[in-house]
Amino acid sequence: MCSTPAGRSDECGPSPRPSVTERPGPVSHAIVRVARLHRMLAGQLLRRVGLHPSQELVMMQLWEAGPQRLSDLARLLGTDAATMTRTVQRLEQGGFAKRAPSPTDGRVTMVEATTASQGLRAEVERVWEELEHSVAGDLDGAERDGVLTVLDRMEQSLEQTLGRVRTQQE
Repeated sequence: MCSTPAGRSDECGPSPRPSVTERPGPVSHAIVRVARLHRMLAGQLLRRVGLHPSQELVMMQLWEAGPQRLSDLARLLGTDAATMTRTVQRLEQGGFAKRAPSPTDGRVTMVEATTASQGLRAEVERVWEELEHSVAGDLDGAERDGVLTVLDRMEQSLEQTLGRVRTQQE
């Protein structure tokens, strides 16, 4: 007999898997797989410097743009205010960020990078360089440009579709 209950074969070799292009949404499947692996690797690398995925994005935004409104950080990074609040609280606990009321509007919470976080900046940049090398290190310049062009087009398409879906739901 070739089949086992798990669907694998001891005598006939592994069961044939459907081709990736035979599945519905092969590009979407590929994006999900790559994004999952990228996030896993980022998590491993960021743990070395004391951060979790997405915390480095907050810090990069603060280092580059200076103090930000909490609500603006949430919008820029595509998350909700509650999630951003928890992320900033964790960064505060690590000594990397601090919150304070806006000097012009006490209802607004401002977030800024601490002086102590500046030492972390070079480490985060090294993590992103390592991620970039892992993702695209084997690509030549033309391939890299092509990937960026295609990803940009996909992002624009998704943003347009999301806008239409939100409009339809209102």
